Amino acid sequence: MNPLDQKILNRLAKHGIPKEEFERLIGDDLNLEMLRAQGMNLIFHNKSYKFQSTLSAIDDALFCIIDVETNGSKTAHHQIIEIGAVKFQNGKIIDTYESLVHCTEISDPIAEITGISVEQTLNAPHLAHVMSEVRLFLGDAIFVGHAAKFDYNFVSAMMERVGLGGLLNRQLCTIDLAERTFESERYGLAYLNDMYDLHTDATHHRALSDAITTTKLLEQVLPMVPKNIQTTEELIAFSKEATRMKRLKPIKEEKKGT
Repeated sequence: MNPLDQKILNRLAKHGIPKEEFERLIGDDLNLEMLRAQGMNLIFHNKSYKFQSTLSAIDDALFCIIDVETNGSKTAHHQIIEIGAVKFQNGKIIDTYESLVHCTEISDPIAEITGISVEQTLNAPHLAHVMSEVRLFLGDAIFVGHAAKFDYNFVSAMMERVGLGGLLNRQLCTIDLAERTFESERYGLAYLNDMYDLHTDATHHRALSDAITTTKLLEQVLPMVPKNIQTTEELIAFSKEATRMKRLKPIKEEKKGT
């Protein structure tokens, strides 16, 4: 059985798996350390293995908010051209990371959207170097993104491409969280930034700027989470399972008289 299938992950996120059973699933101690090296925040507690996030209070959790810009949408054919990351804990930004990534192909539409040209990336660090730095920066923190699946999958694929192994960090999507905590007409990052002045100096579609905007959104949303949600794993479950708020209808402008 694949030790990382969804049933196993669900057990690690809830009640844990007894030591002997879990070690049979993953093999020797080297496999356990490899899982941890890839970001799985495993701990041994009360004779079982479980995620650290099942015990950590939300304020104590270390979140790593990541945003990537890419030269296309397919992880198999395209690559990250810029990455930005913010470490956030107990209501404070404690560290940031950003880097362009060496690239030789950026289409005109993507260059126009991001403001990143091939000329800017030619002298940037190569993918293997950047992914090694990101792996160390991220550690086993909770991976946070706005539409997190895209950023998570791209970072994971780039990690695998350079031989580091894919990501196994727990992940949290701020779109999912926002949709379950407040009503809005839309939940895109640029829209929410305009509506709530999250990051007044934002440059949309630049990685660190968007990561900071997402961090500001997370900071505003966390106090809106129901008080009975106390652990980080409960927060992740809430973001996926709670009922979404009703979307606000667009405000129609009154027609001017003729």
